[in-house]
Parts: sequence; structure tokens; C-alpha cells
Amino acid sequence: MRALSNSVAILLGMLALWANPVQGQIVSYKDDGGKRVFINSNPAFVVRPIKAILPKGFTPTGFALGTTQPSFGESPEMSAAERGNRAKIEVMIREVSDRYRVDPALVRAVIQTESNWNTSAISSKGARGLMQLVPGTAQQLGVNNAFDAKQNLDGGVHYLHMLLERYNGDLDKALAAYNAGPGAVDRAGGVPRYRETREYVQKVTDSYFRPGSDRLPRAFDQRRPIYRAVEADGRVVFTNE
Repeated sequence: MRALSNSVAILLGMLALWANPVQGQIVSYKDDGGKRVFINSNPAFVVRPIKAILPKGFTPTGFALGTTQPSFGESPEMSAAERGNRAKIEVMIREVSDRYRVDPALVRAVIQTESNWNTSAISSKGARGLMQLVPGTAQQLGVNNAFDAKQNLDGGVHYLHMLLERYNGDLDKALAAYNAGPGAVDRAGGVPRYRETREYVQKVTDSYFRPGSDRLPRAFDQRRPIYRAVEADGRVVFTNE
């Protein structure tokens, strides 16, 4: 009970600090019209009620005792060996994602959809490994053993990076090309009307944008220019509209 009380006290303290930011720092908020505004002094904050959405089975007692929920793609029934292997794969994902500048959460979503984290997976079309590389594509990417997690991830993330660049960051087109090939996407001018491809794009994006996926914020948001203005009272305001 004392541990729970201490945790609640710490949480309230953090909320108090968050609600009263240091004077002079850049603060971002949305005005009544939905416009994003950045200022160098505190606006008149409006306190709104926050609804907490907790994972099923989560309890404050569990939080106080330091228990954790399974990470992305993990099952509570996984053995210690499987968890150890998943941890090694996670390290590889972060390294290769940093190398090719791809959001690690997107890589996890593709792996979840493609192979369900099975390094030995083989599809009916001959695609292999974690990111399901077909032999021809694997060869072009320099992957000699598609069942080797490190090689498979390097080839798969490299290919995903190439597709994202080819389609100027259009996630749906890049994922459709990963599934059906760039030729099919180019001919269709977008996601082809293949049921398999459309379901694939939907599954990956659902996994990627789900709460708790740890995706990078605004990774695929539309970028807008930032404008600077000085108000009559000397306050500097930055806005994207």
C-alpha cells in the first residue's frame, strides 16, 4: 500500500510539472480552430478531462510492483528461449532501422504481418524468413541466406526504404509494392485491386498505427511550412497555417 501511495504521489508531481511548464520555453498547442501554434510563453491553458485507456488485465497494484506487459508481438505463453531470441531480433531491428532511416515500429508491423516473427517461415510463393523475401529480390539485395535473421532484416528494411523513397513516403503505395511488386503499383497508379494486397496494407497499417506500437511521432504526417509572427505585445508565435 505504501508503494502504491508513493507511486501515486510521484505521478501527481509529474502531472503538476507538466501542467506548469517553465517560463520562456517553446510551448505547442491547438487553438479552437484546430491550428497548431508554437509560442515562447505560456498560453491560457484549458484543463480538459483525460480518459485513461489501460491494457486488459492492467491494475494499479501491478504497476506499483513493477510488472510489465508483453512487448510488441510477444505472447504471454512465450518460453524464456523465445523471449531471448526476440530480444536479439529487436536489437537487430533497431540497428538496421537506424542504418536505413526506417521507423522500427513499421519494421515490426511488417514482420508481424509477413511471418509472425518466424525466422524459418516459407510462403506458398517461396518467400522466406522474417520479412518474407522472395529469392530474386533477396539476391538483388545481397542476401545469401534469407533464414538468417540479420541478413533478412538488412535486405527487407533496405527494400522497404527503397520503396518509401520511390513513392515519396506514401506508406500505402510502399507497402502495396512490398507485397505485390512496384510494377503492379505503378500500373494501378496506387494500391492494386488485389484482395490479398489490400488486406496486407490494411493489416500492416493497423499494426503500425495501433496504440502502443511505439511508432515515431509524425513519421508519415504531411509536412507543412512553419510561419513566424510577432504579436503587438512582443510575443513570438510560430504556426503551420
